[in-house]
Amino acid sequence: MGATVTTANKTENTWGGGNEPMGASYGKLMMWFFIVSDALTFSGFLAAYGFSRFKFIDNWPIADEVFTHFPFMHGVEAPMYYVALMTFILIFSSVTMVLAVDAGHQMKQKKVAFYMLLTIIGGLVFVGSQAWEWKNFIKGEFGALETKGGSIIQFVNKEGERVKLEDFVVQLPEEREQLTRSKGKWFMEEKALPTFSVAEVQAAFKVHPELLVRTEKIYRGTKEDLANTKLQPGLNKNKHREVLNRAESEVMVGNAHLVVEGANLERNEYGNKLFADFFFFITGFHGFHVFSGVVINFIIFLNVLLGTYEKRRTYEMVEKVGLYWHFVDLVWVFVFTFFYLV
Repeated sequence: MGATVTTANKTENTWGGGNEPMGASYGKLMMWFFIVSDALTFSGFLAAYGFSRFKFIDNWPIADEVFTHFPFMHGVEAPMYYVALMTFILIFSSVTMVLAVDAGHQMKQKKVAFYMLLTIIGGLVFVGSQAWEWKNFIKGEFGALETKGGSIIQFVNKEGERVKLEDFVVQLPEEREQLTRSKGKWFMEEKALPTFSVAEVQAAFKVHPELLVRTEKIYRGTKEDLANTKLQPGLNKNKHREVLNRAESEVMVGNAHLVVEGANLERNEYGNKLFADFFFFITGFHGFHVFSGVVINFIIFLNVLLGTYEKRRTYEMVEKVGLYWHFVDLVWVFVFTFFYLV
């Protein structure tokens, strides 16, 4: 029971738990609290990414050179195409969620179920696509060398096109043994051995005089700037990586101590390893949100089929999960912008 307040003109009840503050139910209000707190978490992660990128802006990987794969189109250069498709699918799933909420307002059970099913399918396709992107990112495509100073060097031909290690390196008749905990000191061990050793890459580079080394260093400028410097035009025409001459390339290759294939939390063939660290963490955290949303949507979808909300005469629960789903979609717009577009 709420307390009664008497004024000179009228008598009214203060809120005792029955009325809805700001016109929102308790469930919706709690969902908004969660969304705000989660938004602050993502903001912190993206801000940290932005500061790190600004600090290492001269050797940060170029997204157009990293995300170039498209399913069932092996060898075809399709920069950002599949990421754009993933984004479209996720945004379209927000549209189907809006339609599900609208159908709930009209108490149309079959339409709610249909649109929620489309939303679930869109979420599953997105999560599967993200896993596929991770696989390609981890596996790598071209391979690179890491110098003793920690720099990543890649190989290009005289036209400035990237060259894969497997295209010019031949395995030599040498035995390589992986360091394991049983053979190392203080339980030291190493990751799986790369396809080629440093010695094999160095020997192959010597017999291919047409190859040059491309460094991590990025220059930004116009085509006129490019014409006056030894830079290689990238897919992003305003960003160019430094390409060394043959003599400088030989020095860099001779200073190598590690073959890098793909990306992980320790090394990254595309450039600065912090890019991989942030990519795995932020996209993984967002992917977890999407997967959680798919699970929750599926539970609500089953309740819709069972007629739970028809009996309650309200589909407010669909609205609550809809708020969460729209939030997840909105966050991806920022993640997409930070990692792929900027």
